[in-house]
Amino acid sequence: MAKAIQKITLDRSGDIPFDKLELSQKNVRNIKAGVSIEDLANDIALRGLLMSLNIRPILGENDEETGRYEVPAGGRRYRALELLIKQKRMATTEPIPCIVKRGGVTSVEDDSLAENVHRLQLHPLDAFRAFQSLKEQALGEEEIAARYFVSVSTVRQRLRLASVSPRLLELYANDEMKLEQVMAFSITDDYVRQEQVWDTVSRTQVREPYYIRRLLTETAVRATDRRAVYVGIEAYEAAGGVVMRDLFEQDQGGWLQDPALLEQLVFEKLKSEAEALKVDEGWKWVDAAIDFPYGHTSGLRRFYGERAELTAEELARYDELKAEYDKLDAEYADAEDYSEETENRLEELGNEMDRLNDRPYVFDPEEIARGGAFVSLSASGELKIERGFARPEDEPAVEADDSDAGDHDGEGDEAAAASATGGISINGKPVAVAPEEEDDGIRPLSERVIEDLTATRTVALRNALANDPVTAFVAALHVFVLKTFFVYGSDSCLEVTLQSARFGQTAGLGDTVWAKEIEQRHEAWGHDLPRNAGEVWDYLITLDEVSRQALFAHCVSLSLNAVVQPWSRRPAAIAHAEQLARSIGFDMVEAGWVPTVDNYLGRVTKAHILQAVREAKGEQSAQLIDHLKKQDMAREAARLLEGSGWLPEPLRLAVDVAPVEQVDDVVDGFIEDIIVEEAGADLRAFLTEGGEGENTAADDVDLEEHRHRDAAE
Repeated sequence: MAKAIQKITLDRSGDIPFDKLELSQKNVRNIKAGVSIEDLANDIALRGLLMSLNIRPILGENDEETGRYEVPAGGRRYRALELLIKQKRMATTEPIPCIVKRGGVTSVEDDSLAENVHRLQLHPLDAFRAFQSLKEQALGEEEIAARYFVSVSTVRQRLRLASVSPRLLELYANDEMKLEQVMAFSITDDYVRQEQVWDTVSRTQVREPYYIRRLLTETAVRATDRRAVYVGIEAYEAAGGVVMRDLFEQDQGGWLQDPALLEQLVFEKLKSEAEALKVDEGWKWVDAAIDFPYGHTSGLRRFYGERAELTAEELARYDELKAEYDKLDAEYADAEDYSEETENRLEELGNEMDRLNDRPYVFDPEEIARGGAFVSLSASGELKIERGFARPEDEPAVEADDSDAGDHDGEGDEAAAASATGGISINGKPVAVAPEEEDDGIRPLSERVIEDLTATRTVALRNALANDPVTAFVAALHVFVLKTFFVYGSDSCLEVTLQSARFGQTAGLGDTVWAKEIEQRHEAWGHDLPRNAGEVWDYLITLDEVSRQALFAHCVSLSLNAVVQPWSRRPAAIAHAEQLARSIGFDMVEAGWVPTVDNYLGRVTKAHILQAVREAKGEQSAQLIDHLKKQDMAREAARLLEGSGWLPEPLRLAVDVAPVEQVDDVVDGFIEDIIVEEAGADLRAFLTEGGEGENTAADDVDLEEHRHRDAAE
């Protein structure tokens, strides 16, 4: 016979006056967590008690009910009601909805634990839909946050999920997507783009939120980009631009969704700045661009302004500040205790002295009338103005002396020499003939006599200079300074050449920390040097030795050229650059170079990218990205290589400098790799056709001709 199923009987509920209730000491929740008692009391005052208290009768000596009850489950609600009574917002005898449990197989502790453990947190999507419904009922974000005791940012984050495609939200509701992934999609309102990105990442192994954000923002511009900083987010949005924001992660201002609009605003503002500079300061020309290539001032003469002199009042004020600063600094140096007030006062005095010293440079009006300036953006987004450049066609014309009229015509000189010697010459050189004596004066010395005498003096002067190293150093420095700072005033008795290679095609080179240091150093020396090339020698003679050496090193450094180019093979020069780097302990990692998408990873093949990751992080790391497209692979590789100290082959410092012949082979191989990679597989097949050692005679002739031409060069 089947056993009858026992029916479940639930405990009855009833209203019990609060003064007949007391908190049980057997409640398992002893640690404060979640909403505070004060917030819960305010919520009960707003909407009433939403959940009944779970109580048990307190029994007397003969297990009889005493009329009082203990509260083992619902302790926080009990304390909140107690607080309302203390605040006189509720009567002591107010009936409280309770579920009265009499007997049963579970203990007080068991019931208290079950009530807390079996509680399930609300799904974030349900919270979003509830917040959305409240917002539609005209409740503001602050009011919603106050009612549910959460931060305003939490409410905004939940409401932000409304920008996610309903299809993706459905996937999230079915646990096919993580909350972090949904949050990543919320940075844009474009449902179509969101679904495209999800379809892409769902077919790959990389589904991390950062990767989703990267794909959604790959065509956008960071708010920290110098163009965005220069224009300003407000101006961009006022022009109709849209900014994508991430409420769940630090987005550093978000992403600007319309790069074309941003570029237009940048050019318009730069044009306005350039026109204002030209009108206000009177320059003949002002060129404006977001960025100029490195070496854009090549071939232009640079001239510098003079700092405006301090007025009598400013000078007196500076002396007063300096005296107070020196006195306070000396007293503070002898003090034993730290004084914030003294520190602040010293900083104030120093800042005011800096403001007096930081006076604008004043240029010669004549130079301004034929000179110009460059207006561009710095790496931080600030306006960068380079003043004081003169183009060759704007330079004042120099009238040639009559005595120099025939200097440019060699035939005239030879004719004059032949006439003076009666047409007699040996090895193409005219033979000097003693001039006939004249009775009425002394004729000028012949050109040949002058040449011989000055040749003798030159040899003697060379010998004397060789015995005076200090002056020889100054003389070489004089040449270098003239060649470096004075384009049209570089005349010197030393036939020393100083050339400075230009790298205008290397994008972003001017923004590197090294280029900026060189520019600042060059600018500082430019302001210190005399304006007239003829005064440079006296300036160098009076300069202290340390400054001379620093100026010498600066000029010499600008002539260094270790660039490997397919059309300019210089194996001996490259080998010397390697020796020089070893001598000064130079290393590109210590100098601060790191591989990025722009400077390396985005410009080489996928095989090179994987090789870099493999060398730096091992085969396992390379396998993590070998399935990605090239652009995504380059980005992931940049992240993996960060801090690894990895360098591509051309930037590595060789342990031992190879002989010139070996360096020649390395340079040739490196150049061939460049050519083959740029030309593609067809050229690679052409170069390798026929196998090793099967060069034709014509190939041997061409190779020999190349070698002779290289030797001649």
